[in-house]
Amino acid sequence: MSDRHVIIGAGPVGRATAAALQQRGAEVVLASRSGRDGTTAVDATSPDALARLADGAVALYNCVNPPAYDKWPELWPPVARALLESAERSGAVLVTAANLYPYGPVPGGEMREGMPDSAPGPKAQVRAQMTAEAFAAHRAGRIRAVEVRGSDYMGAGPGDYAHVPRVVAKALRGKTVSVLGSAHQPHTWTDVRDMGRALATVAGEESAWGRVWHAPSNAPRSQAEAVNDVLASVGAKPVTVKAMPQALLTIASPFVPVVRELRETLYQFTAPYVMDSSEITATFGLEPTSWDEVCRRTAG
Repeated sequence: MSDRHVIIGAGPVGRATAAALQQRGAEVVLASRSGRDGTTAVDATSPDALARLADGAVALYNCVNPPAYDKWPELWPPVARALLESAERSGAVLVTAANLYPYGPVPGGEMREGMPDSAPGPKAQVRAQMTAEAFAAHRAGRIRAVEVRGSDYMGAGPGDYAHVPRVVAKALRGKTVSVLGSAHQPHTWTDVRDMGRALATVAGEESAWGRVWHAPSNAPRSQAEAVNDVLASVGAKPVTVKAMPQALLTIASPFVPVVRELRETLYQFTAPYVMDSSEITATFGLEPTSWDEVCRRTAG
């Protein structure tokens, strides 16, 4: 029986998924736009190209990271359509790496699987639409689909541009660092390797298909705690972690597209942003990697 898996997207999550699959002896094709660094070049907007690549595969993974954060409503739909069509044509299970944006703010509570996707922002809506279309096709019997959602990533090292990793190099030099929103609100962080393990697991579990799962993640830590936990994991002294001035965001947003787009998700860092991942642990035994190890890898 084939154990061939095709991963579209060779960023930290795609590579973590490939590593989890290879560890158990699976055949893995890791594909990217460029085809560099040992990956297979593919146009992720082409159903024909994706279907050819996925032919004979048991699972097709969407680990794509569009190249422009401010253009998600333009860039995601053709990729999503191509992946849906190629999954239908090839018969591979469509396994999607997703985020928590579709839930929107959840006042006074944790994000749990099964909550409605009700966020109003354009980036949240495009991801929610992708989820809805995939599961509609699943219910119609056209494809088999499953989705794993994770929170902001850690564990890939300071070369990553996620919220904590992007400030690690400066913090390791003993410098004060600035973060988006509040430095002191509880926030869930997901290790990229745990995301990869979750994707690799649900791909092969028929009982997991047709729904959203949350990647195993440690107890929440504020941005200030997370940054200083990373420093402590390698014996470095703590630094001051402060909030980026709101006035700076307001001034920069008309001129810097990425800063302008961050306003949609600013709520994620100005209030508690907590994800419950207990169900994937209870069902499949996936525990989050120890927080100290996650921090050490984030330090590089």
